[in-house]
Amino acid sequence: MRETSRTRRSRGAAAVLTAALLLATGGALAGCDSSSDARGNGAPAKRRPSPRPTPVWDRSPDSIAAVGDSITRGFDACVVFSDCPEVSWATGTDTKVRSLALRLIGEPTAVAERSWNYARSGADVGDLPEQMALAAAKRPELVTVMVGANDACRDSAEKMTSVDEFRASFKASMGQLRRTAPKAQVYVSSVPDLMQLWSTGRGNPLGRQIWKLGICASMLGNSDDVSPKAQQRRTMVHQRVVAYNGVLRDVCAKDLRCRYDGGAVFEYRFSGEQLSRWDWFHPSRNGQERLAEIAYRNVTAAQPPRA
Repeated sequence: MRETSRTRRSRGAAAVLTAALLLATGGALAGCDSSSDARGNGAPAKRRPSPRPTPVWDRSPDSIAAVGDSITRGFDACVVFSDCPEVSWATGTDTKVRSLALRLIGEPTAVAERSWNYARSGADVGDLPEQMALAAAKRPELVTVMVGANDACRDSAEKMTSVDEFRASFKASMGQLRRTAPKAQVYVSSVPDLMQLWSTGRGNPLGRQIWKLGICASMLGNSDDVSPKAQQRRTMVHQRVVAYNGVLRDVCAKDLRCRYDGGAVFEYRFSGEQLSRWDWFHPSRNGQERLAEIAYRNVTAAQPPRA
């Protein structure tokens, strides 16, 4: 049968369409093969997990509330057996110490208006939820925490706060803050190394006499006794402090607006010049200044310190 021009045109169009389909299909298959070959096993490429959200951290907060114990109250830094909050590492107005608040906020008058110190000498972690409630009511941009020394400083090592109790109280404190001030940042200081303080202070005759009055007896009691039993007692206290710091680190890590100091205060080696000349245990003005430096460095760092 004779082929008409219309038939030829129809057949040519069909051929072009078929060729186009084959090219498209081949390209798609080649794309799949290329991806499989790149992995070397023919398996489809896996998606990379999404990065964790970056914590929200303001490196220049403009108001500060402090909670904790006698160290944050400046105890024995100015007058014997008395608080001296003006030299507090956290909220003090002393221009020589240059507290964290002074370094962040500026002039002493501004610090007095925009900082609050709710720490209490003798406080332990069980007192922290109440202090946090007072701090949260001020809606500060930053809350500083230094607590735990009094939980380890007992009449005997057996009476120290248990690690479970410590964790429960600290978690409750963070919960108390978050209910009222959900966006407040928290800077958590590690507990100082009490054994290092004993090692430094025991060389001073006056310090040894003062310690006999009962200051941190679990660590400082019978300070000249280096028998195995005494050393075992001090080791128990030391290990409990290490455990407390682990709790502070772990609980803080679960809050995007909390920053632990990475153990910086625990690792700091206080010298005699940095201890109170009245009790050779609490930080002096010089010691408070060192604590302020550590806090400022960690609060203003681009990244949190490694724990």
